[in-house]
Amino acid sequence: MIVFTYPGQGSQKPAMGSEWADHPSWELVDEASDAAGRDVAELLLHTGTEELTRTRNAQLATFVTSMVVLDAVGRLGVVPTAHAGHSLGEYSALTAAGALGFADAVRLVTERGDAMQAAADQQVGTMAAVLGLNDDQVDIACQRAAGNAWIASYNAPGQVVIAGSPDDLDKAMSVAKELGAKRAMKLPVGGAFHTPLMAPARDRLRKALDQVEFRAPERPIYANVDASPHDDAESWPDLLGAQLCSPVRWKQTLRRLEADGLDTFIEIGPGSVLTGLAKRTVADCKRTAVSTPTDLDGLIEFLASRPSPSPSNLEGEHLFATERLVVSPAAGVFTPSADCAAGTTITVGHVLGHVGSREVVSSFSGEVIGVLALDGERVKPSQPIAWLRTA
Repeated sequence: MIVFTYPGQGSQKPAMGSEWADHPSWELVDEASDAAGRDVAELLLHTGTEELTRTRNAQLATFVTSMVVLDAVGRLGVVPTAHAGHSLGEYSALTAAGALGFADAVRLVTERGDAMQAAADQQVGTMAAVLGLNDDQVDIACQRAAGNAWIASYNAPGQVVIAGSPDDLDKAMSVAKELGAKRAMKLPVGGAFHTPLMAPARDRLRKALDQVEFRAPERPIYANVDASPHDDAESWPDLLGAQLCSPVRWKQTLRRLEADGLDTFIEIGPGSVLTGLAKRTVADCKRTAVSTPTDLDGLIEFLASRPSPSPSNLEGEHLFATERLVVSPAAGVFTPSADCAAGTTITVGHVLGHVGSREVVSSFSGEVIGVLALDGERVKPSQPIAWLRTA
């Protein structure tokens, strides 16, 4: 039972796209640039630390990188049971699950970053990590500050992020140390995210959310606001709007995933912060991160080391190390070949059909389990076409 998790702002680093620039999945960067009206490749390849840390840049860069990584993982044929994203990562989860179109998601992330940057410029705020206190004690520290200080993220047991106005946050940090916190340290961010100080950004973002079509996700997405799975389209505009001013319940999300039977956590995107939080929160889970092309081989080895599931657990399209997806090479109308029915044995180079004038060619040998695209269906680049059990 695999869950893909997606990081938020703070995981970005200069030149984080350099290792992906020659990978086929890099084509998404050009699409993102067209949708955002910005040079995303410049952000991912040449922007320095200070400029990349700015909210409007960090969010777009992190989202697009996560989507490049996701596309590469999808080419391996690995499909999750559920998705969850931390803060900004929720937009990655929605896109991965098909609830948002890629171009719409890019535009929303761009607007979100701009709106949060403007709110932070309007009302100075900052954030801090408090280590070694339980959630109630951190809340007490914020209450005793008696001002603009709130819990912004429940990251893991003994790791809570608080945010607010600088002077009030300093007082909350001081109280937290009095209550026994091991550490309380400021974070290098330019705003008090996930607090009431983001209300202007929430109002601006809501207008953008109302202009976008949300679809029912192909897999459940666990939301930051309530740590619960959602498989409908209607709830997401409200959840995304509320997310800006309410705490990220990541610890609660991880524990709900565990309770629901999700036991394998794969972080998709730059860095491995969420993998560390999973280790602290769900001790018995299996976990790994994919952030560079070299991690792809490691992912296959990681999945191959997992116990084989029993037949009763094989509902849906949960793929394992002996299974692969063949994906569409382009956008267009799919026409299957006559010899690609379920049960057919194929070899590398077998033509499974055409998308427009482009051949859909298998990179694997094995048995066709099923054809996932319909004759005459309009498909997108990298959309799954066929499901194979490899030889």
